[in-house]
Amino acid sequence: MNNLDYGIIGNCRTAALVSKRGSIDWLCLPDFDSPSIFAKLLDDKKGGSFHFEVSDDYRITQNYHGHTNILLTRFESPQHAFIVFDYMPRYRTEELQYYMPPEIHRYIRVIKGQPTVRVIYNPQFNYARERVEHEIVAKNYIKTYSEQNKEDKVYLYTSMDIEKILNRDEIELTDHHFFLLTFNQKLVTVDIQRMLLEYERTKVYWLNFTNRSRHYRQYNDMIQRSLLVLKLLSYQDSGAMLAAVTTSLPETIGEERNWDYRYCWLRDASMSIDTLLFMKQKNAAGRFIGFVKNILKSSRNESIQIMYGIRGERDLTEEVFSHLSGYENSFPVRIGNAAYYQMQNDSIGYLMDVIYKYYLYFPGTLDEVEEIWEIVRNLVRTVLNSWQKPDRSIWEYRTKEKHFVFSKVMSWVAVDRASLIAELLNKDFYADKWRCEADVMKKEIHEKGWNEEVGSFTQAYDNTDYDSSLLLMQFYDFIEPENERYVKTVKAIKKHLYHEGLMYRYKAEDDFGVPTSSFTICTFWLIEALFMIGEQQEAKELFEMMISYSNHVGLYSEDLDFKTKRQLGNFPQAYSHLAFINTAVLFSEEKQLSKFIRP
Repeated sequence: MNNLDYGIIGNCRTAALVSKRGSIDWLCLPDFDSPSIFAKLLDDKKGGSFHFEVSDDYRITQNYHGHTNILLTRFESPQHAFIVFDYMPRYRTEELQYYMPPEIHRYIRVIKGQPTVRVIYNPQFNYARERVEHEIVAKNYIKTYSEQNKEDKVYLYTSMDIEKILNRDEIELTDHHFFLLTFNQKLVTVDIQRMLLEYERTKVYWLNFTNRSRHYRQYNDMIQRSLLVLKLLSYQDSGAMLAAVTTSLPETIGEERNWDYRYCWLRDASMSIDTLLFMKQKNAAGRFIGFVKNILKSSRNESIQIMYGIRGERDLTEEVFSHLSGYENSFPVRIGNAAYYQMQNDSIGYLMDVIYKYYLYFPGTLDEVEEIWEIVRNLVRTVLNSWQKPDRSIWEYRTKEKHFVFSKVMSWVAVDRASLIAELLNKDFYADKWRCEADVMKKEIHEKGWNEEVGSFTQAYDNTDYDSSLLLMQFYDFIEPENERYVKTVKAIKKHLYHEGLMYRYKAEDDFGVPTSSFTICTFWLIEALFMIGEQQEAKELFEMMISYSNHVGLYSEDLDFKTKRQLGNFPQAYSHLAFINTAVLFSEEKQLSKFIRP
């Protein structure tokens, strides 16, 4: 496999990656950030997987079941065929609660003939650090447990012959079958009728979810797929949104830019809120606002971090696992992310933009509004004390500190949005005071961030490097898209960072050398920037190329290889899918409901 040819299934508690041949190669239970059960993705030999072996005359294809997160893998030979329906149950119960157990359902539907398969069920606990034992319980299910800790276990229920599964014998499929892999022992009867009921409930849930969103005349299927991915990357219990469900997938094969992305970055917040609100997913946006509010309340007397655990954890200590070879032998494999303690002056800008959305769309009770207002004033003080200092930038340099221009822009965003919040609350003194401060900041950025010789805003005050993050200046309303300086910056950045149809983040050397892959979202940023400065045709052509770089089921990772266009980096990437939606809607007309249909 030379690409991230995976589909994702999940239920807003955890998720799994299923290869285009139907192999579950990545799964953490019971939650997104739990230790892995299957990690073949990170070590082909040790990691463990759950798949089906068939003869070489089978053709295997994969697609999603319409606008749902149910994945279908079809195995077909000239005489035999079956489909594997993979999903994680998720639906609302009568008590208006969500049913989302930490489990995977694999329903096997025979289409023709009597296929013969070999089931390879090979869980490896705790990132493959613990050996496992299997036990057949009452001829009803397999209990798999860790030799080090027998309380660390999972259960596999199935309609197939359990002995043959464990012995990896060939099994002839004369009827439909099922597997239910769960973190918890089931208290209900598990049979094929129960599986079909769960399947229908889950299907209806996802169809209802997408039906509530905007629909478009062009690119609608991919827009809906991106929206479904974003939903899967949200953690129900807290409202956090993960950057991705994986760790340590390399930005470049054989290099060491391998990071754990199973956390929540505040910088993703502003765009995610905008996109979800725009797509009419107010509940999903509201849950993320709730996560941010809890972060603010718990951090009142502590510094704001750039990222948090999915329950709001502050300590994300990084650890290297030397026993795993890494994706295609790209070592190291990392758990945790040391960037959590970095000083990045841009982070409060995203946060304040989210708080502004809170006051516009989700204001709570008076006491909560007052509490958030107190936090706003503290955050502004923090920004005004730090914005003139160097930082690590949006790109999280590990050793380099500079006066990065985009960090200054986002510091301006923080104070600008605070002024707008003050206006909403009729706090004229603060609104005027912070507007004056924002004007001072904008003036300095124009004086020191603009370089007349190169005809562009530059990466930092003291260099002449180009940086794709500057394309976002208009997105956050720092500058009008028709402003001559912005137009020149877009064209200069494209000239110097656009390469073989894709964008570099930057070309300056960082802690690990010069980047050799394209950061997917940067190309989407360029598309939107070109569109906004009037280059719509060029933007459209580039967008059409980007569509062709998604994988077989329309998913995007973090990075793309310039030459081969293969997907690299953690997967699927929330930021890439947010950016896809934001750019796709530029080129499509929204479908309007018939006037005869009641809303």
